[in-house]
Amino acid sequence: MKGKGTRRFKESMTGFFFLLPALLPLLVFWVGPVLYSLWLSLTDWDMMSPEIHFVGLNNYKSLIGQSDFMAVLRNTLVFALGSVIPTIVLGLLAALALSSARKGTRIYRMVMFAPYITPMVAVSIVWSWIFEPRVGILNYVLSFLGIHGLKWIQSRDTAMLSVIIVTVWKQVGWTLLFYLEALQKVPGNLLEAAAIDGAGKVKKFLKITLPMISPTTFFLMIITTINSLQAYDQIQVLTQGGPAGSTRTLLYYYYQEAFESFHTGKASAVAVILVLITVILSLAETKISKKYIYYE
Repeated sequence: MKGKGTRRFKESMTGFFFLLPALLPLLVFWVGPVLYSLWLSLTDWDMMSPEIHFVGLNNYKSLIGQSDFMAVLRNTLVFALGSVIPTIVLGLLAALALSSARKGTRIYRMVMFAPYITPMVAVSIVWSWIFEPRVGILNYVLSFLGIHGLKWIQSRDTAMLSVIIVTVWKQVGWTLLFYLEALQKVPGNLLEAAAIDGAGKVKKFLKITLPMISPTTFFLMIITTINSLQAYDQIQVLTQGGPAGSTRTLLYYYYQEAFESFHTGKASAVAVILVLITVILSLAETKISKKYIYYE
């Protein structure tokens, strides 16, 4: 028994040493900074003073008691829902359309995937011209259709919608590629059997195709949700969090507190809250997937 225990310990240590080269970067560049941010969130450091004072949970209490922070949380939720759901739905619809097409699919894939590989800053600059109320092409198209133009990023009523449009437009091509691959793996014999039984296109999609591609849907939900919580570039270029804070999300609020107001302790608390929200949403989506997602 003692010999077996010693051998297992040696095997475990050998495995650990093999994993150590991969674990070191993770510990240095992820675990370490996270723990340091957690410590800073319990202090009042302003990034300038050489002294750091421990204040406990005061930063968290002040955030929860602020109406501005509650508005930021609401904006983050609206942006997440407004960007994740359309991105997945439009990506799936585009994939269904391309999967049934016989010619030109490569060109369509390239055109739709091009926005994703284009830097967000460049995309946002182009869209800021498109959204321009007086000479922007979007209002010109709306006026051509007899619709009164909007102020888009210059109005608090439409600024969030504008940022969501840019985000969805950029990510749809990425979800399209995943869905195209998933649709190709749907067994054709199941669809043929359903057709023989008299099932129409809608019923085959709901009963066969949608459950079979559910793992892809779950994966895309997780990734797009995380991306929405980390959105910064498009907000910085298009609206700078305005007008009147209508597009200020958690990450942008973190930036303002850390690098504009130099409230490093408070900003670290925001970062910790952002990480917690990301983990909670990921766990919730994972739990939901166990009930409603089909796995082969």
